[in-house]
Amino acid sequence: MDYLGRLGRTRHRLGAARLQALVVSHLPNVRYLCGFTGTAGVLICGPSESVFFTDGRYREQARKEVRGAQIKIRPAKSALASAAEWLGQNNSYARIGIEAAHLSVAERNLLAGVLGKRQRLIEAPPLVDELRMVKERAELPLLREACRVTSQLFRGLIKVIRAGVSEAEVAGEVEFAARQAGAEQMAFPTIIAAGPRSALPHGRASRASIPARGFVVCDFGVILAGYCSDMTRTVHVGKPSVAGRDLYEAVREAQQAALAAVKPGESVGEVDQSARKLLQRRNLAKFFTHSTGHGVGLEIHESPRIAAGQTDELRPGMVITVEPGVYMPGKWGVRIEDTVVVTDSGCEVLTTSPKELIAL
Repeated sequence: MDYLGRLGRTRHRLGAARLQALVVSHLPNVRYLCGFTGTAGVLICGPSESVFFTDGRYREQARKEVRGAQIKIRPAKSALASAAEWLGQNNSYARIGIEAAHLSVAERNLLAGVLGKRQRLIEAPPLVDELRMVKERAELPLLREACRVTSQLFRGLIKVIRAGVSEAEVAGEVEFAARQAGAEQMAFPTIIAAGPRSALPHGRASRASIPARGFVVCDFGVILAGYCSDMTRTVHVGKPSVAGRDLYEAVREAQQAALAAVKPGESVGEVDQSARKLLQRRNLAKFFTHSTGHGVGLEIHESPRIAAGQTDELRPGMVITVEPGVYMPGKWGVRIEDTVVVTDSGCEVLTTSPKELIAL
C-alpha cells in the first residue's frame, strides 16, 4: 500500500483545513495511513512529520507494520495519553485537529488537559475518511477477493437452509465455512431472518426455526486481508405464492434500476431515488425503510452514504453497496444487495451470486 502517498495527501489537506497537525485516533484511519493493524494506536500527522504511538504490547507488531512514521512506545501509558503528552511538548502545533466523530468526551478532555495555553483542539473535517472513499488500485483486488469468497459461501449456505433448522445454526455454518475459506472474521453479525422475521431489516440470526414456507433474508460478509464484503440474498423455503414472487421481482427490479444509475458524476441521492421510484410505482416505497447503500472498505460502513438528500458524486474507484428492500411487518421481507465498484463508465458488480428467486 502507498502509505507515504496517503500521508502526503493528508498533510496537503491540513493546510486547506487551517490545521497544523491531525490526531488520528480512529483505528481504520490509522491503518489506512501507516499500516498498523493492532487495537491500540494513535497517529499524529503534522506538516513535515508523522509520529505513531502505542503501548508495550505492540512493540514488535508496530516495528513490522508501521510505515512512514516515527514509532514511540510508552509501556505504562495509553496511546492517546502518550500522544497528548508529546503534543503538549511541541508548542509549534497550535491548531490541532481531532476526529470528533471518533473521539469520546473523556478522550477529548485527556488531550485538552495537557496542551499548552496557545494550543487549541479543532474539530477537523473528515480528511482521512474522504481519502478512503476512492480506493487505490492495490485495494481493489483485496475487495474483489473478499466478495468472491462471500459469493462462494452462498453456494454452501443454500444447502443448509431447510425447515426446522434454527437461524443460528445456519449462521454458524456459514461463519465456520468463512473461516475455512481464509476469512479473518465476519464483517458484521450474520443476518439470517426467516418467515415473519424477514421483515426485520437487521434481523440477526436467532434461535427461531426456519418455517416450512416463507422468505429467508441472508445478509453476510467477511473480512479478508483487512477488507470487507457485504452481500444479501433472499431465498424462499417452499413454493412461493404469486404475491411473494411479485414482491421479490419488484425488489430485484428496483436493485437493477439503482445499479444502472451507478456511474461517475451521478449523485448518490439519485442512485437512491432510482430504487425508490420503481418501488413507488408498485406502491411499495413506504416499506423501504433504510438507505440504498453505503461505502465499503476497511470498514463495513464507510462514506459515502447512498441515501435521499445526499449530494456526494460517484467517482471511479468508489466501492459501495446497492441494497433496496421491502419489509412488511409481521408478514415478510425481501432484500437484495451487491457490493460494486464504480468504473469509468458504470459499475462492476463484485458479489456474483445469482439473484433469481431460489425456492428451496
